[in-house]
Parts: sequence; C-alpha cells; structure tokens
Amino acid sequence: MTQKEQTQLGKTLWDIADNLRGAMNADDFRDYMLSFLFLRYLSHNYEESVKKELGKDYPDDTPKDVMNQLKVKTPLDIWYIENPDSIEDFEMQMRRKVHYVIEPDHLWSNITELARTQNDELLGTLERGFRYIENESFESAFQGLFSEINLNSEKLGKTATERNKKLCVIIQKIADGIQDFSADADTLGDAYEYLIGQFAAGSGKKAGEFYTPQQISSILSEIVTLDSQDPASGKKNKLNKVLDFACGSGSLLLNVRKRIRDNGGSVGKIYGQEKNITTYNLARMNMLLHGMKDTEFEIFHGDTLENQWDILNEMNPSKKIEFDAIVANPPFSLRWEPNDTYADDFRFKSYGLAPKSAADFAFLLHGFHFLGKEGTMAIILPHGVLFRLGAELNIRTKLLQDNHIDTVIGLPSNLFYSTGIPVCILVLKKCKKHDDVLFINASDHFEKGKRQNNLTEDNIDRIINTYQHRTELERYSRRVSKEEIEKNGYNLNITRYVSTSLDEVKIDLKEVNKKLIDINKSIQENTDKHNAFLKELGLPTI
Repeated sequence: MTQKEQTQLGKTLWDIADNLRGAMNADDFRDYMLSFLFLRYLSHNYEESVKKELGKDYPDDTPKDVMNQLKVKTPLDIWYIENPDSIEDFEMQMRRKVHYVIEPDHLWSNITELARTQNDELLGTLERGFRYIENESFESAFQGLFSEINLNSEKLGKTATERNKKLCVIIQKIADGIQDFSADADTLGDAYEYLIGQFAAGSGKKAGEFYTPQQISSILSEIVTLDSQDPASGKKNKLNKVLDFACGSGSLLLNVRKRIRDNGGSVGKIYGQEKNITTYNLARMNMLLHGMKDTEFEIFHGDTLENQWDILNEMNPSKKIEFDAIVANPPFSLRWEPNDTYADDFRFKSYGLAPKSAADFAFLLHGFHFLGKEGTMAIILPHGVLFRLGAELNIRTKLLQDNHIDTVIGLPSNLFYSTGIPVCILVLKKCKKHDDVLFINASDHFEKGKRQNNLTEDNIDRIINTYQHRTELERYSRRVSKEEIEKNGYNLNITRYVSTSLDEVKIDLKEVNKKLIDINKSIQENTDKHNAFLKELGLPTI
C-alpha cells in the first residue's frame, strides 16, 4: 500500500470518529476507536495464521446457508465444533507461533456481524473478548490492555440497550471504512499513528501526556540513529537497546526503529516507561499494531522519577543495563517531591537534585545514567533548563565540564498541542569526540499554521544536516568553546551564541550632515530661482 493510501485510511477513520463521537470527549472516544482497530488487527493476523496452520482443514469454503443453520459466523467456529478434542493442542500451537489466541466468538469478523445485525449480544461478547485476550491469551503481553475501556459507560448510552446500539453503529462504520484497505501491520499501524495525532489535536493541552508531534519525533529519531562519534559517517547498523522513559503512545520509539530498519539496520529490543495507565495501554497496542512481537519490546507501567522499574535498579555495575539510544519528551517543568533518599540516588548523586519546582533535569539525569558509552540521548525540554540558576546551574555546569552536552537545538514556538512555548532539544553523550558545543537556532524557521506552527521537510532536514556535519551557518548555527560558555557563567541561552537578528546598519553622521547641508543649499538655490520668476510676474515671493 502506498503512503497516500495509508494516509487516506487514517483520514477515513478520523472522519468516522469525528462524525460519531458527538458530544463525547475526544480522549474517551479515542480509547474506544483505537481498541476496536487493534482488535481488528489482532483478529486478521490470527485468522491468517490459523489458515496456514490448519491448511486444507480450515473450512473457509463453507456456504453461508450452512453457517446460518449451524448458527456460526466464522469458519473457525465450525472447526471448533468439529474438532473439540484438538482445541487445546491447537491453541497451544498458536500461542507458540503467533504468541496469542482469540476465541472464534471474539474475532473481529464475528463482532462486525453482530454489529451489522444489531445483535443484543454485541456488548457482552466484546466484554468477554477483551477480558479473554487480556487474561488468557498469552502470558503477560496483554495483561490489562483493555482495562481503561469501559463498555458500560453512560457516555455510550444510559441503558445497556442504548450502549449496545451505539457500539453497533461505531463498529459497523469502522468495518465499512476499512474493508477496502489492507490489514497488514504497516497500514493499520500508520493509521493508528494518524488517529493518535488527530485525537491529540482535539485534546489540546492533554495531548502532551501521550503524543510527540511527528515532525519533532523525526528530528530526535534521526539524531540518535546516527553514529555517536562521527554522525557524518551515517546511521548505525544496529541498536541493541533503545529507551524512552516517558514514552506516551510509543511513537518516538517506533520512529527510531523505523529509521534504522529503513536503512537496512536492526533494533534488538525497545524499552518504554509510562506512568499514565491509559497511555501505557495505547503504547502496547501501538507496538503490536506495528507488527512487533511481544519479545521485541517491553513497556513498563510506573513512575520514572521514583524509578519503579526493576531492570533499572540493578546495583551491580557489571549488570547495569545500558542503552544505545535514548529519546524522551517528558512533562515540562513538572513539580516533584524528592525526599532525603534521592540525594544518594545513583542517578543524581554526582550532579545534585533538580529543584522541586521543575523536574526537567531529574528526567534528563535519569535517562543519562543509563546511556551507553557509544550511545546518544536526545531529550525535549523547556528553554528554562538552559539558563535557570540555583541547582539547575550546578547540574548544567557539571554536565558541561564533563563534556557531556553535545548539541543544543532551539525550536520554534507553538509546535506542540500541549503548550505554545518554544522548546529545545539537548543532545548528550557519555564519550564525546568534540570538546565544543554546537548551538542550532532554528526558532525562526517554520511554517505558520492556524492552530500550530509546523516544521517543513526542509526545516527538519536543515536541523539534521547541521547536526550531522557540525556546520556553522550565519545566524543559524555555531560551535562554541567550553571557555566561552564558562565566561558566560555556563548559561546556554541560545541567542547568546547564535542571534537571528540582523546587524544594525552603521550610520556615518558626518556623511549624513554633509548630505543635509547639500540638500539645504539646493533648496535655497531653487527657492531663489523660483522667487526670481515670481518677481517677473509681479507676484509675491516665498
């Protein structure tokens, strides 16, 4: 399927969502719609695998009237009826091969048939299907995946009958909208991403909890996939481990994976952490919808600052997990409450604690602690981290003195759904080839939009190329020595080093005075000539 067709599928689904949700909050409807899209993907993938597994025994040529007589809606239903003694072994085999099992009643093909016929059993069947996939499908991959989907919410209707009717309409519209499109992972995955973006636009400030705009995601992803010591040499062939410790819906992680794979490389495993339970579930669905096996990713539900993830709490240095690439878009200037034990926390003790009023550097130091020696970290932060004093100055100074800050990129304002403030990207490395800091001031390079500003492909490419080749461009980028930064009190305010304003034109006052004298002399000479004519005509002079 072409990129145009994939975008069209996303738009088709968004139109359906926009028309159906009515007065329902965008966030609430998002959770229903994306869950149904996910169920459709799982079902299609499972049925295709079942056909391969059963081969000629798969009864997909059963006439419609026979299926009606048997009161079944899917070929798999028939096989289950005819082979009751083989079901256990069959499902065990499917768990080995596909890593999950879906009962015939819970398949999308059956769900859509119930919706088409306005069957009263739809709501109950969906509930049972979601619970089965979560709890019995396969080990822990789907645990709690649909926990935030409340099919009995009054937002769908006041009575069970009204809710069932509403679900029938939603599911039938989705089924009709996607029936002409491919059901492969890339297609549905891209449609899922498109919908997340559209729902983010409708959520306004809440969108910052789960979505990094694709244009910014592209910059971070490209930077961390380039060779850390010599970016100009191109992309790495393999990233063993990639981390996003505030992963939201997981789009940043998937973007990193896509860029490496598009270049013929590979990613070992991607790791994400997310505090919000709904967003955590979105991220897991997103991974699976993009064709990832449950062994290829690990998303953890927990608080990053409290470091609740066991794999990040290994005290033995020889067993410490390290990542080849780290990307993050954490909450901006989040208030936090570090207690006394945080001062000795292995993540912070070499640098000090971020102030209670802004956890920005706490997030940065958390990620940086787990960065590998040949790895690259790119994090989005508010501009305040570049110049605020107190504890943040101390942390910034230590990072600069240790030569860990590689690049500072200033972006335009109003790029995010969640805030209109301009943000920056900090690029950090444990082992840096250069002892200067590259500053890129891209704040004036954007395309103005109605609600949000946008970065064009040219804007994005210019940022990446400037980083990759460490290019110095007038009023855009500059390599600044540590000595100059020290003289500026370790203030990283971008305009101190790269100003976008044009130099004032120097004015030669002597030359201006001479021109004024000449002008006045010319005025007097022409006035005298004019008066001479007036006298000849017998008119009063001026």
